[in-house]
This record gives sequence, C-alpha cells and structure tokens, in this order.
Amino acid sequence: MLSVSEAEATIFNLVSPLDNQQDMEIVDLLAADSRILASAVASQLDFPYWDNSAMDGYAVRYADVQQATQQQPVILEIVEEIPAGYQPQSTIRPGQAARIFTGAVMPAGADTVVMQENTQRQEKRVLILTAPQKPQEFVRQRAACYEAGTQLLPPGIMLHGSEIAVLATAQCTQVSVYRRPRVAIFSTGNELVPPENPLQPGQIVDSNQYALAALVRQSGAEPLMLGIVPDEPAALEKAIAYAVSNADIVISSGGVSVGDYDYVEQIIKSLEGKIQIQAVAMKPGKPLTVATFRDQVIYFGLPGNPASALVTFWRFVQPTIKKVSGLVDGWQPKFIKALNHQELRSNGKWETYFWGKLHLQNGIYEFQLAGGSQSSGNLINLAQTNALAVMAVGQTLIPSGEEVQVLLN
Repeated sequence: MLSVSEAEATIFNLVSPLDNQQDMEIVDLLAADSRILASAVASQLDFPYWDNSAMDGYAVRYADVQQATQQQPVILEIVEEIPAGYQPQSTIRPGQAARIFTGAVMPAGADTVVMQENTQRQEKRVLILTAPQKPQEFVRQRAACYEAGTQLLPPGIMLHGSEIAVLATAQCTQVSVYRRPRVAIFSTGNELVPPENPLQPGQIVDSNQYALAALVRQSGAEPLMLGIVPDEPAALEKAIAYAVSNADIVISSGGVSVGDYDYVEQIIKSLEGKIQIQAVAMKPGKPLTVATFRDQVIYFGLPGNPASALVTFWRFVQPTIKKVSGLVDGWQPKFIKALNHQELRSNGKWETYFWGKLHLQNGIYEFQLAGGSQSSGNLINLAQTNALAVMAVGQTLIPSGEEVQVLLN
C-alpha cells in the first residue's frame, strides 16, 4: 500500500500534457474562455497603440508651463479640440495648447497633459494655474505596456476574461488552444440504477457517474459517459476496452476492492494494462486502482462509496486532468492553512480527509466541518462543501481552535 505522497508522485509522473500538433485546435476568441493556450501569442501592434492622454485636460509643451502658478498663470492659445477617436490635425507650437480628452491621441509638438482641474478656460485661451510635476505627465506612451513583435501571452495558460481582453486588444480574433481531454466515465455494480428508474429493494441510485461528469467538466475536460456496467467480466472487459480506445483518461467507480464480484483489476491485466497502484493509505479512498495503457491512457478505478469517489477525485484525478490539459502552472493540488472550528479525530494509521466549508473571516481562513456523519457512504452532507481538512499519518487529534491543513476542492 502506498502513502498518499507516494501515490501522488506516481500518478503525476505517469501523465504528460497534450502537446502534439493534433492536440491543438483553432477557436474564435469568444469560444476561448477557460481554454488552454497552445501557442505563444505575439501582436504586430504596440500597446498603447499611440501616445495618448490619461486625463481630460490640455495637451501642452512642458517647456511652456513648467513655471506656472496660481499667482502667475501661463496663458496659452487653444488651437484644437481632440476627442477620443480623432486624429489631431495641428502641431502644438510655443504658446499653444489643445483641448484633449481621456484616451485621445496626443498632437505633435505636445509632450504633457495638464488636467482640467488645474486650468481655467477663457474662450479660445486657457490659463495654466499649476505647473506639471514632470514632463510627460498624464501621457500614456506608445508601447509602454507592450512592444509589437514580442511575446504577448505564453502557451500553457488558461484563458479567462483578462487574457481574452488582451487578445482582443491585439486583434487576435482566433487563437490556438489545446483540445479538451476526453474522460470516459462508468459505474460498476449490479445494484446500481440510473436516477430516472423506479427504485427497487436492494438497489442504489448511481450518483457517482453524474458527480464525476460534473467535476470532469469543471476541470476543463469532456466527459464521455458510458453508463452502468454490471459486475460481469464480459461486460466490464467490453466497457474498459472501449474506454481506453476512446479517451485520454478513464474513470470507473466501484469494483476495485476485494469482493467476489470485483473484476476490474484482472480485466485491466487481461487488456495489457499495467497496474501502477492498488491501494493508498488514506481514508476515505483506500481501495484506489491506477493503471496505464498504451498511448499514455491512464485509468482510475475509484471506490464505489460516494465520499470515497469524490475525495479520491479531488486528491488525484482533478490535478491529473488539469496537467493533461496542457496547463503549465496551477494544476497541482492546492493546500492552505486554516483555523479549525471542530475537534478532528483519526486513528492515525492513514492520511484522513474531512469535508467541510472553507471561508475567509477577517483575513483568516476558517474551516467548518460538515454536519452529520463523515461516513464514506454519506453523500448528503457533501453538498455545499468546498474543502477537505487533512490529518497526517500519526496525527490523532486536532483540537478546535488550532490550525489544520486544507485541500481546496
């Protein structure tokens, strides 16, 4: 049995990000949100595109106004008005100024903007009442933020609103992104039925497949739902063979313990898969199977109990999906320290996970244990949780009021 850290290292070393040409696709900018950029982006445009004003005021020559005071204002002739989107027609000469608005192009000859609060308008003249502190004050210089031809965005980042804005500004209307990883999902068990079926005695509604599909989408991948597979070797072999031929990652739930009807591991071996992990010293989630197939397909056989399935997904599968997706940074599990509000107990034999709510209170992260049983079969109190408190091997008690390590879901 591997420790959690050994299992993590094994899994993350097994997977590689999508990086082949056939794993890339071109999408329109509006479809690029939450996608992973596959190629570095450069633009032929500077940013700002041209020198422009950062204030409403007057474009002037610094040499003309550097001595201006309330007692001895400098009087300048207004030769032009320049709104945003207008190309200036005049060159500012000694003794002249142009009325200018925020974002408007600076006229030739002017090097500084005096904001309107420090001026007084007198028909076609303006009185400069306060000298600028320095030349080029309130002027946004061309290429100050970005120089054309240099790298604008690196590959391997997730595109969100701010990155989309940058791409739009650079007039990149189409971008190269990695395709979303395909994740096959199925549940195993003769006792399982889909949610739409009437429930008969002894049957269990299959919640795992729906939960895992939602989590896969949230992780940036495409779920391929294969339904419920009965505990029959032929049916399981067909499902697993299809899954590893059509997906980058395969997730099954159930059928990976030591019961008489748990056939998954022997079928993996019969299909020439290589078992990498058979159990992990964690609670919940001990009966975790991880295997690899040809073409770098990785298989996760998750426990059937709902809490166990979700905890092992959050701990191992979610970061795997993010790494495979091509994300360079930020795919690793995220841990923080939080103030614990309930007494947490464990037998200390395994790394133990408790689900609950993490929130920020007065600048301090606090963890609130979910109410009710922390049984691996209790999925009800998993609702609205967003974090897992972690007790290390050998740790048997974390009193209320002490810090606890927390894994963000």
